[in-house]
Amino acid sequence: MIPGEFDYYSPTTLDEALSLLQEHGDDAKILAGGQSLIPAMRYRLAVPEVLIDINNLTELEYVREDNGHLTIGAMTRESDLEESTLVKEKYHLLADTAEVIADPLVRNMATVGGNLAHSDPANDHPATMLAYNAKIIALGPAGTRVIPIDDFFTGLFENALEENEILTQIRLPRPGPNSGGAYIKVERKVGDYAISAIAVQLTMDGDTCTAARIGLTNLSPTPMRAKNAEQALIGQVITPDVLEAAGQAAAAECNPSADLRGSVDYKRDLTRVLTKRALTKAIERAKGA
Repeated sequence: MIPGEFDYYSPTTLDEALSLLQEHGDDAKILAGGQSLIPAMRYRLAVPEVLIDINNLTELEYVREDNGHLTIGAMTRESDLEESTLVKEKYHLLADTAEVIADPLVRNMATVGGNLAHSDPANDHPATMLAYNAKIIALGPAGTRVIPIDDFFTGLFENALEENEILTQIRLPRPGPNSGGAYIKVERKVGDYAISAIAVQLTMDGDTCTAARIGLTNLSPTPMRAKNAEQALIGQVITPDVLEAAGQAAAAECNPSADLRGSVDYKRDLTRVLTKRALTKAIERAKGA
């Protein structure tokens, strides 16, 4: 199939993009990397009357540290994250994630902001941003709005962005001392959606976990944290039994659906195993191993 007819605009400034979005309202869709929207349009799953292509907004392409945060412009390509020395050296969870998003061809075009705005629970970034306790920055007619990541995902392919807002930036707190993160993903083949994937960011005081956040990929209709698994870790001296308890908690609280990738029971047990692996890797990094 081919897309339906639509009017096409290619603004060169953020103000122009916002103006077009206000003018066309519900009829308009923002085109960033297009790796999700274009296939949906081909199959008439999305039929926008107006397409606002923001690929000329180079002001939204950056990866840098600012006031204790890693700030990522919404139009930053996934390949830029993958190649960033800053990300590789200081943000290990994000570096892990960037390496396993789709395939190199997709990563060359796909954007971080577009990935999050699409709000697909099968995408990799939602879980990672939940684990980082990120903030989403949106710009609309009333100005800039900061949305905590825990409040951002509201349903399947749904989020807290208003119809007249554009996601402009993602802000991650810089990991403190003795912190580590990891992303572990199992997929049927390279480039596929995860059967299960676990994002972990934690802080250690010796052998005791003092803080932990765990995000789950493709294990519920809405991107989610494994809060019970987090509580099984925080304040505990990490032992094999504690790791097993956290893995079992994550398996119990996720809500996978059966499909060609596996049964519900298989996905739950895989989640238990991957949670333990991701925690072990994050702890090793936190200890500088």
